[in-house]
Amino acid sequence: MIISMSLWGSSWVAAKILSNYITAQELIFYRYFITTLTLAPILIYMQKSFKIDVKTITLAFLASIFLVVYSIFFFDGTKYGTPGLGGAFVTTLTPILTFVLLVLFFHKKLLRKDIFALVLGAIGVSTILDIWSFRFEDILVISNLYFIYASFSWTFLTITNSKLKTIDHLVFTFYVYIFTTFIGYFITPFQSGNIFNFDYIFWINFLLISVGSTTFATSIYFVAISKLGTNEASSFIFLVPFNAIFLSWVFLNESIYLHTIIGTILTIIAVSILNNIKIKYPKKYNK
Repeated sequence: MIISMSLWGSSWVAAKILSNYITAQELIFYRYFITTLTLAPILIYMQKSFKIDVKTITLAFLASIFLVVYSIFFFDGTKYGTPGLGGAFVTTLTPILTFVLLVLFFHKKLLRKDIFALVLGAIGVSTILDIWSFRFEDILVISNLYFIYASFSWTFLTITNSKLKTIDHLVFTFYVYIFTTFIGYFITPFQSGNIFNFDYIFWINFLLISVGSTTFATSIYFVAISKLGTNEASSFIFLVPFNAIFLSWVFLNESIYLHTIIGTILTIIAVSILNNIKIKYPKKYNK
């Protein structure tokens, strides 16, 4: 799980580098085409059933639309902004937005601890953006707006996935990737040339973002849910923003700002409270 979360964090850095080669639409098609091809053997090895009903296939198509929209904002956000900030901002803001929408539109009960967590999360997100040091219009630069839009897109994708009842989540994700690949093909002008002519830097980052952070990391995450439980597996996601910040510093020479670290920690605490996340250790480690 630690390796998987590192790979998820690395996708922000890889996207920044790939933006020098291809467009967001091209990345969507190429990425999820390869992901679909590499995920299929894993599902077969795990003996997963590919059977799916009409309602679920419709849900998968809807989820793929949100994934396409998210991917465009994710890619362009890293292109024009900083992957470290994006990885911290989107990863921590999305679960907060998801909770708020569930309260507003799906009648989720709001407790006192939730109100405290939402306030704490708002402070954390504001701190990540360093809103205390700039004018309001300076916060709403194009790269930050892309990250905000990406957070909303992933929130709708999360809520769509939560409606899944009749199929394994990993199999459902496989169908989402298939639809995403088709949508990516029809919206892509393919203007960047033949990717097989690109250098090894492109291919390292492309395989990292498609096979490493998507096929491998996603598969491990769903296996972890079945072994550890949802709460315990979800707690590992909090490693993603720190990995994104660290890897952006290592490979892109991005500065690590104290306000980004403090804001990320505050937001992670808020998400933990909202989701009632408690890590349970095996008995043999308890004293």
